[in-house]
Amino acid sequence: MEERDLRQVSEVEKDAFPTQFPPTSFRRELRKRIARYLIVARGDVHGRPSPGLPPLPNSEVESADGLLLNRLVRGAREVWRRHAASWRPGEELVAGFVGLWYVVDEAHIVSIGVRAEYRGLGLGEMLLISAIEQARQMKSRVMILEVRMSNYVAQNLYKKYGFTKRGVRKGYYSDNREDALIMTTTPLDTDDYARNLERLADAHESRWGRSPRSTS
Repeated sequence: MEERDLRQVSEVEKDAFPTQFPPTSFRRELRKRIARYLIVARGDVHGRPSPGLPPLPNSEVESADGLLLNRLVRGAREVWRRHAASWRPGEELVAGFVGLWYVVDEAHIVSIGVRAEYRGLGLGEMLLISAIEQARQMKSRVMILEVRMSNYVAQNLYKKYGFTKRGVRKGYYSDNREDALIMTTTPLDTDDYARNLERLADAHESRWGRSPRSTS
């Protein structure tokens, strides 16, 4: 994430977490030495956009910046009118983000958000894969996160990537005082974890198509 992404990322957060208050100050987050944020974005592939619309390809087109995000175009014009008010011509579309804090030897996922109309297309999982890859590069021993007790879909995704239940934070979520489940990974720096991560990343690519990832 860079300064130029802040408007769109704030919009994604509002869409993904409409009851969250106060909203995250992403500008302040970018200044924190312990914080790292990654985004999933769609670039311009067809030159000049139509007035008020982003330059998205047809769903059948395969462009150089990845097959996965080329599948995000169904119903795009309605999407832009309703949900991408912060997008500007010539910019990438920010479809989702993940934020991490690095403290000693732990990587803490503070938030993963994806625009509502792009959920169910593998973006959240791609962000999680990228977050884990970055944490391994940062020599983190484990990764930790909180998830709503009622969010079984997210919990199952995290279990798939080696997270296990380690505790509960009572009344963690301010909107409804719901408890949070604390989940942590098995050690990230083992050969077993590396092989499992590679297998899962390959399976994700086989299902959704290849899109380049950068964690720097």
